[in-house]
Amino acid sequence: MQPLLLAAGLALLGIVIVDLLWTTLWVDGGSGPLSSRLTSWVWRGLRRASGDDSRILSLAGPLIMGLSLAMWIGLLWLGWTLLFAGGSVALVSAHTGEPADWIGRFYYVAYTMFTNGNGDYTPTSGRWEIASSLTTATGMAFVTLAVSYVLSVLGAVSQKRSFASDVTGVGERGEAFVRTSWSDDGDVSRGLELSLESLSSQLSLLAQQHKSYPILHYYHSEQSADASAVAVPILDEALTLYRHGLPDDEKPDPMLLEDGRSSVGSYLETLETAFIEPAEEAPPPSDLDRLREDGIPTVSDGEFEGSLEELRERRRKLRGVLEADAWEWPPVDD
Repeated sequence: MQPLLLAAGLALLGIVIVDLLWTTLWVDGGSGPLSSRLTSWVWRGLRRASGDDSRILSLAGPLIMGLSLAMWIGLLWLGWTLLFAGGSVALVSAHTGEPADWIGRFYYVAYTMFTNGNGDYTPTSGRWEIASSLTTATGMAFVTLAVSYVLSVLGAVSQKRSFASDVTGVGERGEAFVRTSWSDDGDVSRGLELSLESLSSQLSLLAQQHKSYPILHYYHSEQSADASAVAVPILDEALTLYRHGLPDDEKPDPMLLEDGRSSVGSYLETLETAFIEPAEEAPPPSDLDRLREDGIPTVSDGEFEGSLEELRERRRKLRGVLEADAWEWPPVDD
C-alpha cells in the first residue's frame, strides 16, 4: 500500500470532477477553478503572441475548448492511474499473473474508461473491481457530459454572432443605428419597435448563455460585424441616444428602451465570470452632429454630456468589453 499515491489520486479525481461539474452544470457558477485559469492563460498568451491579430485570436475559443477537454480527460486518466498505483497489488496481468507496472496501469485505466475493458489486466480484489466500475462510469458519464457541453457552446456561438450581425447590419455606430431607424417623414420608423424588441430578446438569451458558458467571451470573431463585444456597445449607445439625445416628443416607446437597457445590464453582469474589468476611462460621447446632419432633432451637447455622467460606470464596462476582446472604441468608423 502506498498511501501518498492513493491520496494524490483521490485528490486529483476530486478536483477534476468538481471542476467539470462546476463548469458544465452550475449555471450561475461560471467556469471551475481549473478551467477559468486555463482560459485566462490561453487568452492572454494568444493576445501577447499575436499582437491582437483577429485571425489568430479567432482560434482562442476552439483552442480553449480543446485544451479544457484534454485537461478533464487527462486528469481523470492520471487520477485513476495514481489510485490503482496506491494499492499494494491492485492489478495483475491476465496472461502472466504479474503485477501491473506503470504502463500497464495507464493502459488499464484508458481502456476501462473508454471501452469497458478488454481483459488484459484484472483487479485483484472486490474493492478494485468496484474502483474499475467507477472508472468506467466516470469515463462514460463525464466524457459524454463534456461533449454535450461543447455542442451547447457551439450553438451559443452561432446565436451570439447572429445577434451581432443583426445589430451591426442596422448601424456600425450608435449614431448610425439611430440614423437608420429614422424615417423619411422626420420621425422614428415604425419598424424600430419590432427591431428593438427582437434585439432585446436575443441579448437577454445571450446574457444567460454567457453566464452558463463563460468561454463564449473568448470566441473571438475575425470581423467586428460578427462580434457581440462590438454589437452590445453599439446597441447601448443607440439606446442612450434615444433616451438622452432626443427631445422628449421624439423618443421611442420608453418601455422598449428600458427593456433594451435591462438586457444590456444583464449582459454586463456576466463580465465577472470572465474576469473582464471596466476600462479606466469612459468612452467619448456619441457625436450628435452626425444626427443633425440628417435633420434629426437633438438636445444640446451640454445637456447630453451631462446625462452621460450618470452612465459613466456603465459605459466604462462597455468599453471594457471591447478592450477585453481586442477591439477599440468606436469599433467601426462610419
